Amino acid sequence: MKTVDRTFLGLGLLIPLWLLAGVALTSLGYPGYSHIDQAMSQLGAVGAPTQYYSAWVNNFPLGVLFVLFAVGVARRFARSRLAMLSAALILLHGLASFATGLFSCDQGCAPAQPSVSQQVHNLAGLVMFLSLTLASALWIFLGEKLLSAPWFGWFSLFCVILAIVTVAMMAKAFGDGHGFGLYQRLNYAVSVVWVAALSWMALRGESASASVR
Repeated sequence: MKTVDRTFLGLGLLIPLWLLAGVALTSLGYPGYSHIDQAMSQLGAVGAPTQYYSAWVNNFPLGVLFVLFAVGVARRFARSRLAMLSAALILLHGLASFATGLFSCDQGCAPAQPSVSQQVHNLAGLVMFLSLTLASALWIFLGEKLLSAPWFGWFSLFCVILAIVTVAMMAKAFGDGHGFGLYQRLNYAVSVVWVAALSWMALRGESASASVR
């Protein structure tokens, strides 16, 4: 495997660390910010004290990391159409991350009449959830065939179930007005931990040589 390919794949290990550090450090500039109740998007919302640099610390760098990791996955598993599709979904997730940074949500991120920017932000957030959840779902079938690791297929299934459960909990918390931030972080944590696991397994170099169609 070429050094550049290993580098791109290795970025998947960096993604959860960057997310954790980026959100934690950015929140320091937002007095009274609650990781339990407030969405991560509120760090870049209109009127937030961290509005003008949150995206540069979080959304944009993470977008770059996801796009480059997707390239690494595509190059590593180029013979598998399903793996290539998963790479495309991961790349789409990275592009949607850029969009959530470019289009800030309105103040509070839950206005009665959302602006165009808020609507685009919401759509990009939905794309982020669906793309990474679908990408992990594909590896339920690819784990054994490409990684020689049946456990990774079960792990991917577990992550998909957790992603769906936590997004449902997010919806309930939004209605209750408490706990949304916590469940959003759990939801995204599941997905980025899955990304890191895929990165680690791909770097092991034990994928099967047969293509999957």
